[in-house]
Amino acid sequence: MNSLAGALLVASPHLLDPNFFRTVVLILEHTEAGAVGVIINQPSTSGLGDELPDWAPLLAEPGVVFLGGPVQPDSAVGLADGVDGSSLPGVGIVDLSAPPGELANPVRIYAGYAGWGPGQLEFELAEGGWIVAAAEAEDVFAVEPDAVWSTVLKRQPGPTALLASFPIDPSLN
Repeated sequence: MNSLAGALLVASPHLLDPNFFRTVVLILEHTEAGAVGVIINQPSTSGLGDELPDWAPLLAEPGVVFLGGPVQPDSAVGLADGVDGSSLPGVGIVDLSAPPGELANPVRIYAGYAGWGPGQLEFELAEGGWIVAAAEAEDVFAVEPDAVWSTVLKRQPGPTALLASFPIDPSLN
């Protein structure tokens, strides 16, 4: 098995699950026991509130919490720019239970995460639900997260790049 840790999963235009429609997931861990990642292009409309006040000044633009996935939405995952410590160089997982300390780099905080059990992700890949793409730190900290899905697809070689212009509702085309 080849680990996809550090890669992006781009939802196929045909993946209609409302939790993952047009999402881009950064895979944080992928082993034979399953996979874990965070959706990097679903900003919420809320800031940190009272839960993590020390981290509020470090929130990356647009300054809101992102919806990391449908699993444990009451938990938080933090990724910091310019810090090593994950499978994507330049992006580090931060311990949100500790104060930020000397950290001065932007942080993106995700409520919840996406998770797959043993073999589940491999099945979804074989069914064509996801497109695997190389990740860049800029994808994780995009100021315009709504554009990440099409931006990542446009970088792909060949016909995959054409999916970036796939209409949301093909019946209206």
